[in-house]
Amino acid sequence: MHHHQHQQTNGTKIGIKSEDDVIISCAVRTPITRGFKGGFKDTVPEDLLAQVLIAVKERTKIDPALVEDICVGNVLQPSGGATTSRMAALYAGYPIGTTVYTVNRQCASGLQAVINIVDAIQTGRIEIGIGAGVESMTMGYGSSAMAAKSSEKIPKASQEAADCQLSMGITSENVAHDFGISRKAQDEYAALSFQRASLAQKEDRFKDEIVPVQTFIKENTTATTSGTAGKDNAGDNDGQMKAVVISQDDGIREGVTFDLLSKIRPAFSQEGTTTAGNASQISDGAAAVLLMKRKTAQRLGLPILGKFITSAVKGVPPRIMGIGPVAAIPAVCQHAGISVQDVDVIELNEAFASQTLYTIEKCGLDVHRVNPNGGAIALGHPLGCTGARQIATLLNELKRRKARLGMITMCMATGMGAAALFENES
Repeated sequence: MHHHQHQQTNGTKIGIKSEDDVIISCAVRTPITRGFKGGFKDTVPEDLLAQVLIAVKERTKIDPALVEDICVGNVLQPSGGATTSRMAALYAGYPIGTTVYTVNRQCASGLQAVINIVDAIQTGRIEIGIGAGVESMTMGYGSSAMAAKSSEKIPKASQEAADCQLSMGITSENVAHDFGISRKAQDEYAALSFQRASLAQKEDRFKDEIVPVQTFIKENTTATTSGTAGKDNAGDNDGQMKAVVISQDDGIREGVTFDLLSKIRPAFSQEGTTTAGNASQISDGAAAVLLMKRKTAQRLGLPILGKFITSAVKGVPPRIMGIGPVAAIPAVCQHAGISVQDVDVIELNEAFASQTLYTIEKCGLDVHRVNPNGGAIALGHPLGCTGARQIATLLNELKRRKARLGMITMCMATGMGAAALFENES
């Protein structure tokens, strides 16, 4: 395979091991749970983040003092989650010398956190770092960017600027409308996502990437007496905290069919095609990726799961923000000197079935290689966590298939797309 012919000189060459390659030594995630009703509805984001940071230490046995910097992707937390992320690292047993900061690149935040750490390692500023992501949409949804008022409220000097405030659902409708993606096609794809995720869960395919989390769930003790009484008392102090261990994604539903999905009403406009069934779920979760150069891992005797090849971020019109991957995928392939057909598995964040289908069609992707274990429609999309979560899922699947090349990609609010390539070495 002549992968590296067009390789830019400073890139990581596919199929060639260099001591300066940035490698992934560990990639883990919590289960993803349903916002407001799932296993983490009463768990604060710093607890989720702490759990994956602890898991990185436990799985690799690394001395936490060797981790120089931790970057955390986050979208909804006040002040970008800067304080809570530092608290999580300290609570997780990383020393005061390990620094922490957060980054918000919307739905690509978890990936951007990883890229930032990769860059710091490549330039020699640090030797070892963690790129992570966390989101409690339960705690944060509706609080910040999501509450942006409709574009009528801001000056119309620039339509593009105004479009940045469109509801994501409307941008999905715009994609479906502009590119002729039918409701039927969207529901068929969504059913496929649920069926794949359900099978993957049954076959225990996620177990290596998932860190079980011990936490508490508030139980409403009066709910059993009568429906209305229970409702009135919800939120009162009679809810008992019950200790639980969350070890599985709880947004995955078994037996979701096209027929079932086709009965759901459009969520954003009466004539629309985007529904709660063919869009990503509101979710809670966290993920973490341990990064260093190959020579560092070899010196310390740490595992090498795979290596980072390259990444790309591109802008697209905000009103059709879902097409972001259509711009990012060719860019990242060009960086690496490959064609998209060379990629064995693609984790494409299913923000909406509309944009997922358009990306598959426009980029000529093989649907069998896209989200083989289901995507955000079935698993959920905890905004700041997703990019880091996808890396854990991707490396796990490449290992299972004994396949070489993987990609993660996603669209972002305000009209951008990101993509990154990884090579399996496990």
